[in-house]
Amino acid sequence: MNDLCLDVGYRSLIKYGEQLCGDMVAVTKSEDGDFILVLADGLGSGVKANILSTLTTTILSTMMAEHISVEDCVTTIAATLPVCSKRAVAYSTFTIIKITDNEEAEIIQYDNPMVIMLRDGKSYDYPKTEKIIENKKIYESRIKLQCDDVFIAMSDGAIYAGVEQVLNYGWQRENIEAFAEACYDRNQTATIITSLLLEQCDLLYGQKPGDDTTVATVKLRKRKPLSLIMGPPADPKDVNKMMNAAFSNKGRKIVCGGTTSSLAAEYLGKPMQTELTYFDPEIPPTSKIEGVDLVTEGVITMSRVLEYAKDYVDKNERYDEWRKKKDGASQIARMLFTEATDINFYIGRAINPAHQNPNLPITFNIKMNIVEQLAQCLKIMGKNINVSYF
Repeated sequence: MNDLCLDVGYRSLIKYGEQLCGDMVAVTKSEDGDFILVLADGLGSGVKANILSTLTTTILSTMMAEHISVEDCVTTIAATLPVCSKRAVAYSTFTIIKITDNEEAEIIQYDNPMVIMLRDGKSYDYPKTEKIIENKKIYESRIKLQCDDVFIAMSDGAIYAGVEQVLNYGWQRENIEAFAEACYDRNQTATIITSLLLEQCDLLYGQKPGDDTTVATVKLRKRKPLSLIMGPPADPKDVNKMMNAAFSNKGRKIVCGGTTSSLAAEYLGKPMQTELTYFDPEIPPTSKIEGVDLVTEGVITMSRVLEYAKDYVDKNERYDEWRKKKDGASQIARMLFTEATDINFYIGRAINPAHQNPNLPITFNIKMNIVEQLAQCLKIMGKNINVSYF
């Protein structure tokens, strides 16, 4: 196994006036570790389309995980989907991206816009083989992967964006390709790529999407471990044990909290230098310790990071707030959301009376709650998370 991993991000715009999205994305792993993403676009919009796309993603992701042939997958879909009473067809388009050992991608496409592949930031014309299965034209591709390869799958709402509004014929695939190339940054995550494309679609639709619109991005990238230490251990005798565990790991290091920072400085035998500049009036300044990549205050800073994380896994509307700012919360957000792939939390259980809210039950610990919620958000982002308590 190589030192690469997959970064995934997907979002949808719901057709204006509808409550449910007719597109669906499912991400699964087979028992032997194959990654499988299925994007389905159900016929029409609303409840019926949602049912069609949900059935399609569920069936295809399950069958692909069992290594069942494309022919059998398509036959099963054709036999299973309910038939539309008005149009007399059982119809859901789909795109499947299956990646094995982070070395080879298999792409199977039926009637969705063709997947865009970026290699070294430029559109890559990957090979396609055409098959006719159950009277459906299916395209299959197999591609040997390289680090930083990007795959962008989409429903046809993306290529219809702006039709008879900003554009005469919509935002064609070649236009989307050009936009993705122009926006490309090697450090962008899959979620950010998805957000940039979907925001442009929303703009072209005038914030009133004429069709369900979904973008799903998969990016192959190098693993980057990170360790975050927060809070002193419940038993002072465990300080060295906690610090040994954190600093013996590879990758970048973040230390959060005044007491924790002092303990880390003492463990490393290095002085701590406190900065005096407030880059954000609500976030305390950072400090510096040789051997630590970032030293910040604790609960206030991490509460802001949690706000950013919740937004990032939802609509990612606050991206511009933290992507360039120099305050501690913004720096942590960049390191956790866009840089790290494997994150180890080392959390001390010592209780700080200042972190107990008198309006909540006495056992409620704000620090622990922040860590649990943040870890959950990071898992949704596709990060590998390990939390150790001391």
